[in-house]
Amino acid sequence: MSKKIAVLVGSLRKGSFSKQIAKNLMKEFPEGYDSEIIEIGNLPLYNEDIDTEDSVPAEYTTFRNKMKEFDAVLFVTPEYNRSVPANLKNAIDVGSRPYGQSIWDRKPAAVVSVSPGAISGFGANHHLRQSLVFLNMPVVQQPEAYIGNVTNLLDDNGNVDDRTLGFLKSIDDALVDLINRFDD
Repeated sequence: MSKKIAVLVGSLRKGSFSKQIAKNLMKEFPEGYDSEIIEIGNLPLYNEDIDTEDSVPAEYTTFRNKMKEFDAVLFVTPEYNRSVPANLKNAIDVGSRPYGQSIWDRKPAAVVSVSPGAISGFGANHHLRQSLVFLNMPVVQQPEAYIGNVTNLLDDNGNVDDRTLGFLKSIDDALVDLINRFDD
């Protein structure tokens, strides 16, 4: 039976480095593991006042239902001000509600942070992990995935070299291993 991996990209920018890395990661999953980038830029900011039994925004319902189809989540994010972009945090918040009905509960995850700088999105990576602990998501611990100096890794077509691809594959392999261990 095939496993489905949702890929959430924190950057909304058309030429996003994070999205380019995500696409490289998606190519390296083994057969039987299907991945898909899930749109999160269209979600209204989470507000409990509009998330009521009588008036749930359609975007919330669509997102929550879509995410329920997936067995695991790969988060790929840039760092904004030493944390995650607002749209990614918003998607996490939307998925965690209503209270007691979180779509995240027990879904294995991996976190990859991407940056043109040398710090490699360390702050975003760890802030995101903090939320995932609360949401009861088992997260890949090793290899730690901080992709720094990303502009030097991507060619004009958004592809990475074989050495980098090997590292990305090790991240995918660790997530697949976690999925399989958690599925038992």
